[in-house]
Amino acid sequence: MSYEIIDRMPTTAEFTAVTAAVGWQHAYDPDAVPASLARSLHGVVAVCDGAVVGVGRVIGDGAIYFYLQDIAVVPEHQGRGVGRALLTALERWIATQAGPRSFVGLFAAGESVRLYEQFGYRRHDDMTGMFRVGPR
Repeated sequence: MSYEIIDRMPTTAEFTAVTAAVGWQHAYDPDAVPASLARSLHGVVAVCDGAVVGVGRVIGDGAIYFYLQDIAVVPEHQGRGVGRALLTALERWIATQAGPRSFVGLFAAGESVRLYEQFGYRRHDDMTGMFRVGPR
């Protein structure tokens, strides 16, 4: 199989299909997805045989803070370097935008931690990632 990595934001339908395929369908308010994608700094898609099989995006303020978000690959295409290719494309774009003291962060779980470590991401003992869902 051949994959093409394209620098563009996924459509709402593409994003929803890929994130549902990896089990994230309940993580997002479907009504908020179009606005979230539109407000992202940059996006990439992985295409195989004309279909989007992977997505990734960068969110943040575009000056100091950059966060890798929603990097996902349809399970049938995992383990073939697609995630690495998406991450490489996002990293290449960040390198054109971020200054030498910019913060580039992400949340990672499971097997994805090893991939991000290969790109220089590390856990820091003096920092704790935290989050909550919804307004208080």
